[in-house]
Amino acid sequence: MSEGHPPEDGPTRLNTSVAHNARVWNYWIGGKDNYEVDQQVGEHVAGMFPVIRAVARADRDFLGRAVGFLAGERGVRQFLDIGTGLPTVNNTHEIAQRIAPESRIVYVDNDPIVLVHARSLLTSSPEGVTDYIDADVHDPDAIVRRAAETLDLDRPVGVMMLGILNFVLDADRARDIVRRVIAAVPSGSFFVLTHPTFDADLGGAGNVAAMEFWNANATPPITARARAEVAGFFDGLELLEPGLVPCSQWRAGPDSPAAVPQFGAVAVKP
Repeated sequence: MSEGHPPEDGPTRLNTSVAHNARVWNYWIGGKDNYEVDQQVGEHVAGMFPVIRAVARADRDFLGRAVGFLAGERGVRQFLDIGTGLPTVNNTHEIAQRIAPESRIVYVDNDPIVLVHARSLLTSSPEGVTDYIDADVHDPDAIVRRAAETLDLDRPVGVMMLGILNFVLDADRARDIVRRVIAAVPSGSFFVLTHPTFDADLGGAGNVAAMEFWNANATPPITARARAEVAGFFDGLELLEPGLVPCSQWRAGPDSPAAVPQFGAVAVKP
């Protein structure tokens, strides 16, 4: 892996006095890269919304299936993983490079602790490249510009936005972010998304109070969206089977886990 690109506006200061999503998520999936404040908030949210740990695990498992599918069945050799979070096991580059060692992966996040761990833990196969950009999802043009230093944007890219657009509170802005990034990659590229929902039929009603607590006690603020709103992120793209479904059940086989209030889908750019 290269040293990564420094943030254009200078380094962001690490704040360990307020819970941060990347670290709380790491706590929920059993990681060690979190602080007491993250554990406290994580426990409180899990007490209000017990399914959240299953959501975190399902989201991580979805990543593995989606990357494995794109690299193994669709021949994707480049991935842009926006909102990567803290590295654990079976990260995007590890999955892709096991299948195709020449794969090139760019990670994007803007939490300073993610930057520290990315530089020390994210390595690459000799044939491939793994890089990290410290950038904010709200600035898609900067992400694309800097990703182009590592990825060939004339060749298909797997664009990953797992659990990140829920931190873009304005729906129009979130759709614009997707449009800008997808516009920068060629036909034959893929868009991979997970997103939490309030939809009661998937058990999402409890997200309301849990997210209200989160927004009062942690950072960054978060929202969930209904199925129709999440589906709107795929406008102009072709959803692959099985479409927009709970991420726990996307291509999970006959013994797929129970539905979770987190949508997952993969689409191709025509």
